Amino acid sequence: MLINRENARRLLKNADLRRLFIEELGWDNYHMTLEVPLGNRTYTLTALAHKRGMVAYHCPSPASERLPDRAEGRKIEQYVARTVHEHLIIFTDAEGAYQVWQWVRREPGKPVACREHPYYRSQTGEALLQKLEAMAFSLDEEERIALPDVTGRVRAAFDVERVTRRFYEEFRKQHAAFLKFIQGIPVEEDGAWYASLMLNRLMFLYFIQKKGFLDGDPDYLRNRLRYMQEKHGKDRFYSFYRNFLLRLFHEGLSQKEHSPELEEIIGRVPHLNGGIFDVHPLEQPDRYGKKLHIPDEAFERIFDYFDRYQWHLDERPLRADNEINPDVLGYIFEKYVNQKQMGAYYTKEDITEYISKNTIIPSCLTRRARNAKLLSTTPTALPSGICSAPTQTATSIQR
Repeated sequence: MLINRENARRLLKNADLRRLFIEELGWDNYHMTLEVPLGNRTYTLTALAHKRGMVAYHCPSPASERLPDRAEGRKIEQYVARTVHEHLIIFTDAEGAYQVWQWVRREPGKPVACREHPYYRSQTGEALLQKLEAMAFSLDEEERIALPDVTGRVRAAFDVERVTRRFYEEFRKQHAAFLKFIQGIPVEEDGAWYASLMLNRLMFLYFIQKKGFLDGDPDYLRNRLRYMQEKHGKDRFYSFYRNFLLRLFHEGLSQKEHSPELEEIIGRVPHLNGGIFDVHPLEQPDRYGKKLHIPDEAFERIFDYFDRYQWHLDERPLRADNEINPDVLGYIFEKYVNQKQMGAYYTKEDITEYISKNTIIPSCLTRRARNAKLLSTTPTALPSGICSAPTQTATSIQR
């Protein structure tokens, strides 16, 4: 259902959340409060609206107090779930200028997955409005919708990493365009694989350059391309791809020691031993290595595309609609690899959290208990396989 974007945007910016749900999303009036004790604080949640039993709650923070962090927010959500199984929680600061929209997916046989969408008043709010539009209801639908329809729409809205997917859709086009620039690989499948390899390398570097890890320059790749063109001329002697990028990959990032001559070209860069920057079989001299060439124009275009996004290496809440984090690499990897042949899948954070909580953490706690029992019964050295690290891990988890 289409909503009045301008009115919805105004209500969102003013944190007039009850009117947003009722006037624009077609939800129904609902009034109740819920007190949630947590540590030394008690959070008061106010119901904004409901739709067929799904309730939207508002959890404001008092003036001068911060919003609950992610861990606290999850505890508040778990408390709310005891009263209302299907719900949304909107955490806000006192003025409503900063909001975190939280929804938790609960499905039988699957790990619980928390989805959060931060919103700042300074944003356009476009990404959040797209989500809200997906969970809006018209008068014509009133008689035929039920709770599963409501939860299904909310799931469709919040259980999608929209920026990542939008990035990927454009990435497919950029990948095809970049592939056309690659010279020296006559086999179509090999060319597509090499295009993916090069773009994955460049995306990885975009994340770490924004942290200043590449010669302290947040625009390292763009500036080095310009430097090579000014020094050698555009595409002359394969200046950027062959005389810079390949040396950066294979000598700079893959090796610990750098010669003064190399450092003059690439600056100070870290040693990364993950293998992604090692000489690939397609780059070996007995394959295509000596024939490979990618002109500067290919990199100018791909950098123009990458520069439209803000790259964050950490897991901070994303403030703008064009921010991406390393999830995009895993998402693209999963889409491009032959999963049946390679058995390769990208495992998201909520799945790994579920696995660790049900395997690693119980194992750590069991070892800690066994360790404590052994120490209390005998003064001799611990047997092989029991060390202090699991004890420290278990202790920190308990805290």
